[in-house]
Amino acid sequence: MSVAELRALNERYIEAFINSDVEWYRDILSDDFVCIESDGTVLNSAQFLEQAGRQPDVKSYKLQETNVRLYGDIALVQATGAFIKKDGSAGLSRYTDVYLHNVGQWKVISAQITRTD
Repeated sequence: MSVAELRALNERYIEAFINSDVEWYRDILSDDFVCIESDGTVLNSAQFLEQAGRQPDVKSYKLQETNVRLYGDIALVQATGAFIKKDGSAGLSRYTDVYLHNVGQWKVISAQITRTD
């Protein structure tokens, strides 16, 4: 369990978002995963995977800041990133992902996203 490992998972999470990589998410999300979207919508794991399979509304996303905090088998990954939407408009997002280390693997158990666009 290391900060570097979690930073790499966070970067892969963003890649999966941009590339609509549902299979990667299927492997990393816990069965009881919950995501609170920036509009307040609450998604369970199945709903999140369905949404992840759609093309994102952004054409690029660049991480600007990532903070990883470890608490035993729990980790908080808080990050800020800038994005460009397909219509050319720019925005910023901040999010917190909660990971649980169990049976030798990190799983995302929760995510909350805030966007400014």
